[in-house]
Amino acid sequence: MDKKIHIFLDSGLLEKYLIGDTSKGEAYKVEQYIAKYPEIQEEYNLLQDQLELAAKAQAQTSPDLLDSIMEELDETPVVQLKRHGFPNWMGIAASIVAVMFAVTSYVFYNRNQVLTDENDTIAEEIFDLRSDIDNNNVMLEGVMRQLMKLNNPETQKYVLRGNERAKDLKTVAYINPIDKSSLIDVVSLPKISEEQCYQMWAQIQDRMVNLGILDEADRNLKPIPYVENAVSLSITIEPKGGNTQASMENSVATIPLKIKDN
Repeated sequence: MDKKIHIFLDSGLLEKYLIGDTSKGEAYKVEQYIAKYPEIQEEYNLLQDQLELAAKAQAQTSPDLLDSIMEELDETPVVQLKRHGFPNWMGIAASIVAVMFAVTSYVFYNRNQVLTDENDTIAEEIFDLRSDIDNNNVMLEGVMRQLMKLNNPETQKYVLRGNERAKDLKTVAYINPIDKSSLIDVVSLPKISEEQCYQMWAQIQDRMVNLGILDEADRNLKPIPYVENAVSLSITIEPKGGNTQASMENSVATIPLKIKDN
């Protein structure tokens, strides 16, 4: 909302104009703003409707008083009404004051509700922001730990490239024999049948140890089991879901390891 409009609405001139409590200069200013700004025209129409509702509510909450006034009018001669008109003006003034009070109360109530809603929204946003910050801090800590492992001088890097069966395959393994950790970075995996998957293995003498299924959707560094005394790493194509035994006839990448366990 334009700052000028906001200041005008906060001044209370619109409410005063509505109940006829403005000077000529103030009334002229209000009319100029109503004609110029659609937002103020809308607020003016809303206040008019609220004033009408408040007047109706005031009339409905005092049925006994209204009945008493009507009965008194029926019993009082016309001459006496002319002679004693002052009490009627007092009643009208009291009604106007009651309506003004109702309108003012309703306006302040609406503004208070708006402020309350804004405060609730801000509180929720702060809570969400704190939650996001906590989650990001956890992620950053994980990334930092991984970077520390990669930058460790004891960490060995092995690049597995695909053979003729999977020319575009590229996977990088990071192995640290000191802290017994292994990481895998899936760079690219050629598409294969939906009924097949890529599976990674570590060879220990004459036995192949399952290191898990590789998925191109998981392109971030992820840990894999560290296998002591492993002499090579291999990737094979296996049935969907993986295999318990490596199908070496379906091997697509192999690299020897030069790891000396301490």
